[in-house]
Amino acid sequence: MISISVFVHLAWVLVVYWIAWIVYARNFHPLRNIPGPWLASVSRVWYMIQMIRGDMEKTQRRLHEQYGPLIRIAPNELACAAPEAIKTIYRTQGALNKTDFYIPWNTQNFSKHKDMFTTLNDKTHAERRRIFNHVYTLSNILKSEKYIDKCSDLFLERLTEYANASKPMDLGKWLQMYAFDVIGELYFGRMFGFMENSHDHESWIQSLDLLMPFVVMTAVAPTYVRQLILMSALVVPGSLKALKALDTIGKASRDCVAKRFANKSESTENRADVLNQLYSIHLEKGEKVDFGIGDIEQESYVALFAGSDTTAIGFRSVFYHLMKNPEAYDRLQQEVDEAAANGQLSSPVAYAEANRLPYLCACIKEALRLHPGVQLTMARLTPAEGLEVCGQYIPVGYRVGMNPAVVHYDKAVFGEDADDFRPARWLEGDAAAMEKVMLHFGAGTRTCIGKNISLAELHKLIPYVVRNFRIEMWEPEKTWTTRNLWFCKQEGLDVRVIARKKTG
Repeated sequence: MISISVFVHLAWVLVVYWIAWIVYARNFHPLRNIPGPWLASVSRVWYMIQMIRGDMEKTQRRLHEQYGPLIRIAPNELACAAPEAIKTIYRTQGALNKTDFYIPWNTQNFSKHKDMFTTLNDKTHAERRRIFNHVYTLSNILKSEKYIDKCSDLFLERLTEYANASKPMDLGKWLQMYAFDVIGELYFGRMFGFMENSHDHESWIQSLDLLMPFVVMTAVAPTYVRQLILMSALVVPGSLKALKALDTIGKASRDCVAKRFANKSESTENRADVLNQLYSIHLEKGEKVDFGIGDIEQESYVALFAGSDTTAIGFRSVFYHLMKNPEAYDRLQQEVDEAAANGQLSSPVAYAEANRLPYLCACIKEALRLHPGVQLTMARLTPAEGLEVCGQYIPVGYRVGMNPAVVHYDKAVFGEDADDFRPARWLEGDAAAMEKVMLHFGAGTRTCIGKNISLAELHKLIPYVVRNFRIEMWEPEKTWTTRNLWFCKQEGLDVRVIARKKTG
């Protein structure tokens, strides 16, 4: 048996180690002069606490106001809020590599290659992305526009049912179900059944909700602690459910791809959707570029994992801010009605038509500015020569990044009313300058590959809904609640749906 004296000795060793580390981190560390919370300078525990609190974006905005544009949020990590640093941190020439924060987000081993989100090396990312990047261009996504329209029509049917029943609708949940069914149409040849059956199909939304806290806590934790978090699944019920949720989403992507290609019919064979195009790449040059069925499954997994959440977050932000700002809602409604009356809107709305509505586009940009889908720092590793940010030299191997939900509130760029929802700023001010600061889809070489799917959905569905319905908060004084777990999901959008007399 180990004697008590051995435990005492080990305890003293740990105490001495931590005292020495704290002295080093505070007085001799290369990042010692960068201000920030005391605990953050000596341990990533501070970061992990913010994940438990679920409001890192608010904390970071407050810390930047207190300390300036560059703060220390972990012993080896900095957060920057200076818009001019975007072109340095997310540069396109000699782009910086991602950090190991991204590794836990896909551990399903579909392929020997990582997906576009979790590939750390930028050169490797560029090589792999080049294989299928054309599939995700806006012009190509719009070839599948009619499949998105099928989902939009069904969504409006459900809105009609709630309007007729005069009962509250959980708009946030329904928007995510809509986004999931669009993924079904674009990747698997059919809607999954979320909207058709009016329920969470195979508990996928619940699985994602269970999964996110577990994965993000693993991602922000020190590397040597990650295995302990994984082992906690054996004793902590919530963690065990989260691991099962990870398998649920992974299995769903494999099963959906298998079913699609095992049951090919004329209706799916000739579809110009995402999955058929990925499959064509596999058939035509799969061996040459090493793009197999596992890579297709992986693309489907990422779409299931991230596509519904991020798009739904954008939808919720648009509708919530419109409901909370009736003047903006009225102006958008007038623009949509006039376009419909002039024969400039189809039913469902075409993307090309929606993109010609300036106030609609402004509302979408403003909502994505105020509440981007990702609201943690998108960290990068400093290169061999180091990096100068905000006048500070950062040596090789340290982490630095920017939080969209901080930069998007910069008053020097967006005006003194940057905290407010005011779509007109995009029509009155220097829109091009503001666009350069928008990080809601990332920046540089690592922008979200699926962003055009999300933008197509947003631009098409919102005017279609506004033209046919008036959406109001069921309890007007109520505000939503948010929880920041990388994706900053909103809850509390119970609404009243009122059918409008059709225009045009």
